[in-house]
Amino acid sequence: MEHRKLDSRRRGFDVDLDDVVYGTHAVAEAISAGERLRRIHIGDERKRDPTLRRLIAGAREAQIPIRFESRAFFASFPHKAHQSVVAVASPFEYVSLDQALANRKKTRPALFLVLDHITDPHNLGAIIRTAECSGVDAVVIPERRAAGVNATVRKAAAGAAAYVQVARVTNIAASVRALKKAGLWIAGAASDPSAVLYTEADLAGDVALVIGAEGSGISQLVRRECDYLVRIPLEGKVASLNASVAAGILLYEALRQRRS
Repeated sequence: MEHRKLDSRRRGFDVDLDDVVYGTHAVAEAISAGERLRRIHIGDERKRDPTLRRLIAGAREAQIPIRFESRAFFASFPHKAHQSVVAVASPFEYVSLDQALANRKKTRPALFLVLDHITDPHNLGAIIRTAECSGVDAVVIPERRAAGVNATVRKAAAGAAAYVQVARVTNIAASVRALKKAGLWIAGAASDPSAVLYTEADLAGDVALVIGAEGSGISQLVRRECDYLVRIPLEGKVASLNASVAAGILLYEALRQRRS
């Protein structure tokens, strides 16, 4: 996509913006995770910054080229929270749903997170971060009409995207059916009064949690594929929680049940 590329004559390099990792923490985690980084650009003013010593040492050990750049180099970079640290990465490597199932940890019950058309990349990044922290086997997202793992998502995930399997699928409802066939129970997040209170639902076994789009929630087609619906109580006047907050609550309830 040419319109998403940085012009090498004006900005110093020519790459698809989706293949950029920026910010000190996100780049450091990408190095630690063994991501294939083509090079790292660091601001001249941060050469002797003690907070970058580990990052620079890790990059050199991994034989990732480092280029020290002037302020002008970063001036036109579209993402402002770069902290004068920008890495050019290979395209994000998605897995298939079959691969995600094959790679799941066999020593504990499976925990998958299915996102039904989350469009906000900040929400997706926050969800991936929580998924990694709570031990999710894989996050499942659709190919179309939804956010993919781009530079904004990698930044919001604070490095977690380097550790979590993300399966990008053509059809969420069909993928939910595949998860059921693999032996997982499907629990969809919904605000219906008839839905099971999330603390009373059994989330300790092999389960896939489904989180719907911002505002509209889970589509009717996907909802029909769920084995049961779970709800988070809402005591205020707003009709729903942010998708990333709802995902965090449900994932940590699943983790609580598994630990107890």
